[in-house]
Amino acid sequence: MIKIRSGIGYDIHRLVRGNGLMIGGVKVSDSLAAHAHSDGDVLIHSLIDALLGAMGGQPDIGELFPDNDPAFKGIASSVLLNKVKQLLAGNNFEILNLDCVLVMEEPKISPFKREIVKNITNILGIPQSDFNLKAKSKEKLDAVGRGEALECFSMAMIRLQSKSTEGQ
Repeated sequence: MIKIRSGIGYDIHRLVRGNGLMIGGVKVSDSLAAHAHSDGDVLIHSLIDALLGAMGGQPDIGELFPDNDPAFKGIASSVLLNKVKQLLAGNNFEILNLDCVLVMEEPKISPFKREIVKNITNILGIPQSDFNLKAKSKEKLDAVGRGEALECFSMAMIRLQSKSTEGQ
């Protein structure tokens, strides 16, 4: 029997002056950074929560990779995403589709979009056609709109295959 499951994820981080803002494992700014325990990659963090939610019975990103654990201080979020990929595979899940909405004012993501898509799909081992990224602004509304923060919403659709359907 094949089961289709879905999950949603969300993340937000305050923007600060720094030496690198990571989005989808790609450095998109040299002068900004996300205030976070890890590298603060909101896209990857929201994807992780969406994937964990779709699996069901899994902890969220904060429980799995706690921000009070020194092992995760400054860690590249792509490393965490790879760990979640292994968790998916170990539980017989396959990613069918990922859809993300990144909300921020600056920097503009369009110059980096292809590289972000390529990086995420390479980490997860999925076709680029199974990952969609949209960038939006908040039209100067709230902290995100004022450029004080950035946020991301993600949806994951995965398939659980029973042992009897593997390879079909």
